[in-house]
Parts: sequence; C-alpha cells; structure tokens
Amino acid sequence: MLPPVMAGVDGSAESLAAAEWAAREAARRDRPLRLVHAWQRQPRKDAGPSAAAAQRRVLRQAEDRIRRTCPGVGVDAEQVEGPATGALLHAAEQAELVVLASRGRSGFTGFVVGSVALGVVARATLPVVLVRAGEEASDEHLPAGDGSPSTRTGYQDVVLGLDLGDPCDEVIEFAFEAARLHVVHPWQEPSPLGLGPGEIGLVNGPAQADEWLGFLDAVIKVWRDKYPEVEVVETVAEGRARSVLVRAATGASLLVVGRRTSERPAGPRTGPVTHAAVQHVGCPVAVVPHE
Repeated sequence: MLPPVMAGVDGSAESLAAAEWAAREAARRDRPLRLVHAWQRQPRKDAGPSAAAAQRRVLRQAEDRIRRTCPGVGVDAEQVEGPATGALLHAAEQAELVVLASRGRSGFTGFVVGSVALGVVARATLPVVLVRAGEEASDEHLPAGDGSPSTRTGYQDVVLGLDLGDPCDEVIEFAFEAARLHVVHPWQEPSPLGLGPGEIGLVNGPAQADEWLGFLDAVIKVWRDKYPEVEVVETVAEGRARSVLVRAATGASLLVVGRRTSERPAGPRTGPVTHAAVQHVGCPVAVVPHE
C-alpha cells in the first residue's frame, strides 16, 4: 500500500481546514488520506464512555467532511491515545506527509495553542505542513478574470526559502514536486570581520545581488532540468531571512522551508526562520527536515 498523507484532527475548525488541505494533496499525489485523532484519557471515573464517544465524533465529523468535499479520496481514520505530540509522531511513521492545523483548540482533546504542531515539526523525520483556519481550495489558485475566487485557474506560486549556504536536496525536491515555483534566497550585508579572500561581501551591494543570483541559478539548474514542466522564478532579496520570506509568501499557495534534524544541546527545535514563518505567514507552510 502506498504511504498515506496523514492529517491530525481534533474537532476544531482549524483542524478540519487542515484535513481538507491534506485531502486535496492526497488526491494530487494519488495517495490515500489517513485521519488521526490523538487524545489522552482523563483520570475521572465518570469521563470514560462519554469521553470515548466524543473522540469518535471528532473522527466521524472529519470523515464526513472529506467525503463530501473530496469524494474521490480514499479515507481511513484512527484514534491514538497518549500525549498528542508523541502519539502523532508515532502514527506518522508510515506516512509520506503530515498535515496539521497551525492553531487548534485548547484542552486535552487537541492542540494547545499550537504547541503540539510545533512539537511535531521540531521532531518529525518527514515533511510537515501547517495550515491555518479558513484555508480553502480557491486560496491555492489564481483569481478568475473578474478577480473572484476560483478553483479552475492555475495555481498560485509555491515559494521555496533557500539558504545557498546549505541548499538541501530534500527541501528543493519537495518544492519542485509541489508546482509553479518561486525560489527566494535572503541575504544580508556581511560584517567585514567575517570576510575572507574572494568573498561576495568584497563587492558592492548590486554586484553582491548579481553574484548571489548566479549561485542560485547554478543550484537550481539541475532541478530545472529534472522538472522541465515547472515554471521557476528566482529571487535574491537583501534583508533578514524571516522578514524576506514572510513578504515573499504573501499570496502564495505554499511556503517551503527546511529544518536541520541534527540534535542540539537544547533538544529538537524549529529554528528561528521556520518559527517565524509558522507564526506569521498566511499560507500553508511545509517544513522539510534534512541532515
């Protein structure tokens, strides 16, 4: 069986929007959809049967919505018990992609103000897409000729935030497989103390931008050749990476960023750029782990 696209649901409007996004992505990838609801049993003696019934309703609600809005997608559903972050990570081990709400309801039944989503992003070994409430199929597409929302037009850009100092293949490939691509490399004027012979920072600002654009074109060329059907726009922009990416993702259908999986003394983290993207970008954000 092909690995599924997995969506975590908790009964909130945010998680239902994420499940619908996951269903559309499953259809695009020709994969089944797996809905997973993680919950933690309460110690109160009177919470058992009613709590269990409530958890089943969460999955039924999500299944009914997906079958109504994406009828061609194969769907299965599962309850997993335990702390949400660990339970979702365990359930994701056989998945191709995980989709979660970037915000969800508080309480034991679901995500606590995004902490579960961030915890999964920080520890997952596969791509995780975070989706905000209100995300609809038409948000992925260009407006119709009269400016109205449409699902019959071409797709909006997929924005790839690329660090030319660490251009990871897994991150680039995920973005190319997503669709029409806008690649952005943020850069800042380096400190003279950090320069070595031949560094780009030894030339003036406009020339630095041209040099970075040349590097970006060289990195992307092999991917252009591999995916000739993908239209690619390349941009280098001076400024802090988090600010550049938030601006570049305005109006996009998806922002793709990488996350290094190497352990740090403080344990798994999302990193400042990824954290800023998750908090401030309006479109879905795909976080792709890499070495």
